[in-house]
Amino acid sequence: MIARFKKIGLVLLCLLAAALSVVFWSEGYYLPLSLLLIVLSLIFLFVRFEKKHITPEAVVMIAALAGIAAVSRLPFASLPSVQPTSFVVIVSALVFGPEVGFMVGSAAALVSNLVLGQGPWTPWQMLAWGLMGLSAGYLKSSALMRSRAGRSAFGFIWGFLFGWFTNLSFILSFFGSFSWEFFLTTYAASFYFDLAHALSNAFFIILFSKQWQKILSRISVKYKIFY
Repeated sequence: MIARFKKIGLVLLCLLAAALSVVFWSEGYYLPLSLLLIVLSLIFLFVRFEKKHITPEAVVMIAALAGIAAVSRLPFASLPSVQPTSFVVIVSALVFGPEVGFMVGSAAALVSNLVLGQGPWTPWQMLAWGLMGLSAGYLKSSALMRSRAGRSAFGFIWGFLFGWFTNLSFILSFFGSFSWEFFLTTYAASFYFDLAHALSNAFFIILFSKQWQKILSRISVKYKIFY
């Protein structure tokens, strides 16, 4: 009975989102529309995580990794886009899997922005870091992720993908004034910051990924957390 009510509620939520999407799109409110779609995506991914069998040790580990990822962003706030947060998210996913990677990434964005400042960019950052962790977790057994060079290339690419994705929160905030010139100018202006993020990801992965994976793998085996 409870499962049936959940399914009905999910259908009603989708219908409401579809109706709001039509209204926002027709009125040119692209930022609220994008935020709505991102929140729905986060909800679906959180629900998927909730369906997994998790232990108290796993919850503590996820909270600890999310806290480390969030706090590690603060000392580098004066260096735009240079931050070890992405490194922590990627390594967490490589050891504990895609769901944990998503949770660590999305929580890190939300928690760190409590200090750095919340705004319409927060859901975009939550989803971007969450997808970074999710994709790293799905690829953890691939040949790409088994080599340090492959992991570094993955982090480098995601440095640009993260910036390209979050740029949309800025572009869509200008209601009714979208143009391809504005779009290209925005992405050209962000190139330096995206490059800094990409290089810092590769730097941290090259220097520290092997040691972090060993430590987290021992914890994973000891407490049987998603291994």
